[in-house]
Amino acid sequence: MSEEIVVDGADAPAEEAAVVTETLFGVPVVHSVGQVVLHPTRDEYPALLRRLHEDGFHSAVDLCGVDFLTHPGRDLPADSTPERFEVVVNLINHRSRSRVRLRVQVPESDPVMSSATGLYPGLDAPERETFDMLGIVFDGHPDLTRILMPEDWVGHPLRKDYDIGRIPVQFKEAPAVRR
Repeated sequence: MSEEIVVDGADAPAEEAAVVTETLFGVPVVHSVGQVVLHPTRDEYPALLRRLHEDGFHSAVDLCGVDFLTHPGRDLPADSTPERFEVVVNLINHRSRSRVRLRVQVPESDPVMSSATGLYPGLDAPERETFDMLGIVFDGHPDLTRILMPEDWVGHPLRKDYDIGRIPVQFKEAPAVRR
């Protein structure tokens, strides 16, 4: 990546430097299993995508949503506020052979974020799937309609509070199969 990682608080007095936040492109960064993970806010997300695209990250590998309703504890930078939903985007820079992951917190009360399809057309279907399964709306998406469930389906099946609904299966006595 062309921009260097900046460590905020590194020159602070020892008692204040206990919490050190690294930033890249102005957003908090952590490292997970050798990969750079950026934590932009929803407002920072569109500009960060443009910066990454300009920096050579032209391929979007994946976009998915996560519902943390039943698992609220997770590792986030100190200045990131955990929300119920998270959108995860993986990008690749083929020239530098590098990857970057973005983790965007999305509140349950307003599950809306900007679409990335303008820069990454290949994210059309993953954004639609995330909308269909979790109810996260991607503002600016060219065709945000259901992709897996019928159009008249009510609810979002991958939400942790979605009623699964089961149909009991009743087996009749069947003779044993002999071979």
